[in-house]
Amino acid sequence: MKIAAAQTAVASNIADNGHAIRALISSAAGEGVRLINFCEGALSGYGKFQIKRQEDWKTFDWTSQETELRAIAELCSRHRIFAVVGGAHRLSDGLPPHNCLYVFSDNGTLLTRYDKRFLSNSELDGWYTPGTEPITFEVDGYRFGCSICIEAQFPVVFSEYERLQVDGVLFSSLGIPEYFQIALRAHAGLNCIWISGAPQVQKAHKGPACIIGPDGNWVARCPASAEPGLTVADIDRDDPLYDIALQKARPWRKRARLGDIYRERIVDDHRSRNRKGY
Repeated sequence: MKIAAAQTAVASNIADNGHAIRALISSAAGEGVRLINFCEGALSGYGKFQIKRQEDWKTFDWTSQETELRAIAELCSRHRIFAVVGGAHRLSDGLPPHNCLYVFSDNGTLLTRYDKRFLSNSELDGWYTPGTEPITFEVDGYRFGCSICIEAQFPVVFSEYERLQVDGVLFSSLGIPEYFQIALRAHAGLNCIWISGAPQVQKAHKGPACIIGPDGNWVARCPASAEPGLTVADIDRDDPLYDIALQKARPWRKRARLGDIYRERIVDDHRSRNRKGY
C-alpha cells in the first residue's frame, strides 16, 4: 500500500489550513495513496506560533475547526483515503485542549484521536492538556500508531508501539530538525517499523516531510524548501529489502525481550560468579 507524508503551510486562519489540507489529500489520492499524515496543528495552528497566547483558546473558533474537520472527512470518503490531521481537541470547563491528531477512515468516519502525551514544559504551562494512551488503527491489513513532535525524544513511545504490533508510526511535528531525524531513524531501525514524518512547511528547510523504512534508512523525502507538498512510498512487509529487519530482527528481538533464550542457557559456574578473578 502507498502512504504519504505531507508538509503544508499552517496559518492562524483555520479555513486556509483546511483548504491546504484538502488540496494535498486530493493530490495524494490521485497518486493512489491510501494513508496520508499531516503536521502537528495542521488545521488548528500550534500554540506559541499561530496561537500566540494561552488566552487565545478562549476565543478559538471551535465551530470553524469542526466545519473543516467535517469537510476533510467528506473528502476522505469521496477519495477513499485515510488521513491523519493535526488539530486541537476542546475539553470541558475551560481546560486547555489536547494537542491531537484526528484519524479519518476512507469512508469518512472519525476512527479515533491521538492526544500528545509527552508535552514540553511550555505546553504544560497552560497551552495543552496531556493525553493518556497510545492508539492504533488499521489500513488494508497494516497497523499504525501516532506520535507528535517532542515524543521523538522518548524511545518508550516507539517501543510501546512495536509491542502493539504496529507496522508504522505516523509522526507529526512542528518541524523535524536534524536531531529529530537521527532519533526517528534510530526508532525505525531499532523497532523495525516504518515512520512517516510530517512537518509544517515553514520548518521544512530544517527537515522536510519524510518516510523512513524499518531498516532505519530514508525511503522518500520532500525537497527541503518552503513549498507545500508530499512524499510517497510503498510499504510492503514482504519486500526483500526488509527481510532482515522484518522477518529476522523483529521476531528475534521479541523473543530476546521475553528472556527465555537466555534463561535456559544460564549456568551455575564459580568462574561466572567471581567478578574479581582473571
